[in-house]
Amino acid sequence: MQDVQEPAAWRDVEPEAAQRLLAAGVAAFAERGYHATTTRDIAGRAGMSPAALYIHFKTKEELLFRISRVGHERARGIIAAAAESEGPAGERLARAVRAFAGWHAEHHTTARVVQYELGALGEEHYAEIAALRRDIDRLLRGIIADGVRDGEFAVADVPGTALAVLSLCVDVARWFSAAGRRSPDELGELYADLVGRMVAAPPPGGPGEPGVPGEPGGAQKE
Repeated sequence: MQDVQEPAAWRDVEPEAAQRLLAAGVAAFAERGYHATTTRDIAGRAGMSPAALYIHFKTKEELLFRISRVGHERARGIIAAAAESEGPAGERLARAVRAFAGWHAEHHTTARVVQYELGALGEEHYAEIAALRRDIDRLLRGIIADGVRDGEFAVADVPGTALAVLSLCVDVARWFSAAGRRSPDELGELYADLVGRMVAAPPPGGPGEPGVPGEPGGAQKE
């Protein structure tokens, strides 16, 4: 299974040399970490000279920023597509989780860099990425709030629940392996089911509801 460190994954970036450098940067940062990676490491992986890197990126930090921005824009696109789709909140939340968790599994190498190297960004670049992250959170909170409003979800803390769901999906990038027993699609389905169970409102007259005969808290059958 290919990860998005492959140059084709950066097809929207021009020119082709910049694509190769982004792909090489992902591979190097994921393997060694941002601070232990040199521009020579990145250029060598791209089959270029160190001087060639500076033609396309002023600094190593700018290269990391471009990787992070592309990754976060794709993540936002996933959540936005689900939030703006048709159907009840439960279906939209399942679409969001299925795609978001699946993306972090399929593109786990890039996602690890995108999610776990934020501290290396400069102040201005970090602020731009933080705005994208707030937008992702806002979109997911909107889906959950819709479900609460419509009675589909029983959630007392919408912001906290959105954070928990996003954290669950993001963490996939930390441990996922293509050699594991679940594919990204299968993992996405599993997480969508788990999150659906986590937020679902109990059915009317369900176990434990006050006044239901024969259940704890209700009147007993004679």
